[in-house]
Amino acid sequence: MSQDTPIIHDPTSKQFYITVDGARAYLAYMDLGKQTLDIYRTFVPDELRGKGIAARLAEHALQYAHARGYTVIPSCSYVERYMQQAPEQRGRA
Repeated sequence: MSQDTPIIHDPTSKQFYITVDGARAYLAYMDLGKQTLDIYRTFVPDELRGKGIAARLAEHALQYAHARGYTVIPSCSYVERYMQQAPEQRGRA
């Protein structure tokens, strides 16, 4: 998988996703209003695990939220851990 594989934002489904070799990984969120996003699920199929895809999805979603002034509630345990990491450690998960 190339780091150039794009992450797509589907605002209708409230997901960020990436498709690699026909397999789809995604991060799902709810817009709670009042500039608040609840990121509640990250899913990476078995065949794509260990390639940094969850970290890419989390970083992309957090950058999206930050650029728009949103507060993020990390209901997803992966995103919660990701947010607690020092910025220089992000992306290595």
